[in-house]
Amino acid sequence: MPEGHVIHRLAHDLVDLFAGHRVASSSPQGRFAGAGLVDGDVLESAEAWGKHLFVGFASTEAQVHIHLGIYGTMRLLPGQPAVVGQVRWRLSDGETTADLRGPNTCALLDPPEVAAVIDRLGPDPLRPEADAQKFVDRVVSSRSTIATLLMDQAVIAGTGNIYRAEVLFRLGIDPRTPGRSLGRERAEQIWTDTVELMEVGRARGRIDTVRPEHEPEAMGREPRQDDHGGEVYVYRRQNQPCLICGAPILTTTVAGRNLFWCPGCQAA
Repeated sequence: MPEGHVIHRLAHDLVDLFAGHRVASSSPQGRFAGAGLVDGDVLESAEAWGKHLFVGFASTEAQVHIHLGIYGTMRLLPGQPAVVGQVRWRLSDGETTADLRGPNTCALLDPPEVAAVIDRLGPDPLRPEADAQKFVDRVVSSRSTIATLLMDQAVIAGTGNIYRAEVLFRLGIDPRTPGRSLGRERAEQIWTDTVELMEVGRARGRIDTVRPEHEPEAMGREPRQDDHGGEVYVYRRQNQPCLICGAPILTTTVAGRNLFWCPGCQAA
């Protein structure tokens, strides 16, 4: 599932390419009934809240709400190419086309419905007005493990499996630690490091979490080969030696997803 930095980049690209343009809106697949209601309208905005994307238009207060889920993609293509595959929503201004496939959600929502979605979310590290203390308060008052809390979108919006594993490694925190055992200072460090890493991800378009001294060139090692791209410490590196202490990376399942950590650097 794409993490929040991907949705923020997508929102930026949609604004850059379509804002102020009159667009054709259709659902080639026929499964998005709201497509016709904004056909021929002027796209005004595209905004990310965690893993949720909202696209606004000039003539209506309703917004298109998109959640890509595990299988969803939105590709930006030059011109108006022929439709290929199951396209849920096609948006085009004649020069550029955006094709949405396989999302978990694609619906036209009125303002109260949009507000209801946003109200369910925790603070988003990539939004400048995000309330870090709201995140800290939720963490230090919870008996749940920090690994579980970092996957809860009501606690922090936009983080996923990779950021969860990598932030906890970088801070030397055992992922099985209850939130209330961390203390406010450690919870604040988690927030700060998450903001930093997600800003890097938004800028580069991939998740890189290793510090300069642990880059392949600095360590004389081969770059990581993985379809997720980016240099990481523990994510999907089970049974491989830790880049710092050499201990084999462990994995287990927490909150329905594979969790990765180093028993040496993240000792209980």
